[in-house]
Amino acid sequence: MITHIQGKLVEKNPTDVVIDCNGVGYLLNISLHTYSQIPNQEHLKLYTHLQVKEDSHTLYGFSSLGERQIFRLLISVSGIGTSTARTMLSSLTPKQVREAIAVEDVALIQSVKGIGLKTAQRVVIELKDKVLKAYDIDEGITFQSNTNKDEALSALEVLGFAKKQSERVVDKIVSSNQEASVEAIIKEALKKL
Repeated sequence: MITHIQGKLVEKNPTDVVIDCNGVGYLLNISLHTYSQIPNQEHLKLYTHLQVKEDSHTLYGFSSLGERQIFRLLISVSGIGTSTARTMLSSLTPKQVREAIAVEDVALIQSVKGIGLKTAQRVVIELKDKVLKAYDIDEGITFQSNTNKDEALSALEVLGFAKKQSERVVDKIVSSNQEASVEAIIKEALKKL
């Protein structure tokens, strides 16, 4: 599995980018949300999802781990393919998609081109519990798209710490220092856990 691609940005379009990684050009399909997040600089890192079909291998690129997670949740729903999920993430931000699922806003999901009432309802039914559990939305925690925070939480979970306890500690660290690196967050969290 290819988890991310880092290299020189060769081409940038609203629907795809080409990243040169050691002489190999990778075409990554992206959402408009990711397109808006990509800086106009030479060096770029995108998180990826590789879709393998009988007749093709397609890479999808995301500016954050959170967007990729929502994309993967969406494509797990029957009736939603990669192109529909990408359209959703082009029409709505990952946060809007998460919140729409959490509060059962079928109308907002249905407002995306190509999604009918039944599909929108299926998205809510199949993903609500997963979204509430993954993001603790039921406890009213506010979210920031902080990649360092997400990576630190993943690392702490791998180390065997409870997710909720880790999140409380990491939230305090990040709120006091928004620019903390992943390593700094983990070191500080390990002292407090």
